[in-house]
Amino acid sequence: MLAQDADRLGCFERLWFAEHHNMPTIASAATSVLIAHIAAKTERIRVGSGGVMLPNHSPLVIAEQFGTLAELHPGRIDLGLGRAPGTDQRTLLALRRDARASDRFPDDVRELQGYLADESLIEGINAYPGRGTKVPLYILGSSLFGAQLAAAFGLPYAFASHFAPDALEQAVAVYRERFQPSEQLDRPYVIAALNVIAADTQDEARSLHDSVLRARVRMLAAQALRGRTIQDGDIPALLDSPIGAQARHMMTYTAVGDRGGVADYLTWFEDHAQADELMITNAAPGLDARRRALEIVADVVR
Repeated sequence: MLAQDADRLGCFERLWFAEHHNMPTIASAATSVLIAHIAAKTERIRVGSGGVMLPNHSPLVIAEQFGTLAELHPGRIDLGLGRAPGTDQRTLLALRRDARASDRFPDDVRELQGYLADESLIEGINAYPGRGTKVPLYILGSSLFGAQLAAAFGLPYAFASHFAPDALEQAVAVYRERFQPSEQLDRPYVIAALNVIAADTQDEARSLHDSVLRARVRMLAAQALRGRTIQDGDIPALLDSPIGAQARHMMTYTAVGDRGGVADYLTWFEDHAQADELMITNAAPGLDARRRALEIVADVVR
C-alpha cells in the first residue's frame, strides 16, 4: 500500500529495499522477490535494492535475478550494492557466507557489471536473462571505502547517513574529488539518506519521534542483551544509557516536524550533504502515520 501511495503521488523517483537477515522488523531478506512483487503492483516508480549485499551471493545469480526483473519491468529496476553482511556474525554462518567474501567486493562488482553489459568478463559464462540489460548499479556505503570504489568505477554513490552519520561529509567530498567518468555516468551523483518523521503538527511529530527512538533503543538493547526480553519498564533507564546515546546518534539526520519544519530540514540537509538526491526512511510507526507522512513529504517536494 505504501509503495502504491508513493507511485500515485508522482514525485518520488525510486523505492529501495535493503537485504537484511534474521531481523523480525525487516521483511526484505529475499530482496529480489520483494522487488518483483512491488514492481508488479506499481506503474511508474523505479524499484530497486538498497542494497543487495553482494558478498552473500554470486555475481552471476544476482545478474540473472535483476536481469529478469529488468526484462519484466523495463527501465524501472535499480541495483544498489553493499559489501556488509546485512546481519550478525552468527547468521553469517547460517547464510554459508565466506567471511573473506567482502574482500572480493570490487572484483565482484566488475564481474556483475560484465554480466549485465554486452560482454561478460568470464569467457563462456553469460547471464540469461541479464546480458545487455545494463541495469544501473549504485554503490552503497557508510565509510570512505564505498566512496572511493564508486568514484573509481564511475558509479552513483548512496550514503547511509540515516543510521551511520559520522563519515557523510568526508565520504561525499572524497567521492566527488576522485570521480572517474564511466559508460554509466559522466559526473558524480550522490544520494544521501535520512529519516523523516512528518505529521500535521509539531507536537504530533515529536510524539512519533519519541516512539521511534524508544523502538530503536529496544532493538539495540535486544541485540546487546541476547536472550533477555526488553520490557516497557526497561526503556527509561536504557534511554539514559550508552544504548540510548547510540540510538540518538544513529538518528542524527532526522527531519521531525510538520510540513514547514520538514521542508526546512530537507533543504538544509540537501546542502549539508551536497546531495543530488535525497532518500528518506519513512520512520513513523504505524501504517496510517506513514501514509500521512508520505503525503506531507510529497507536498513539500512539489
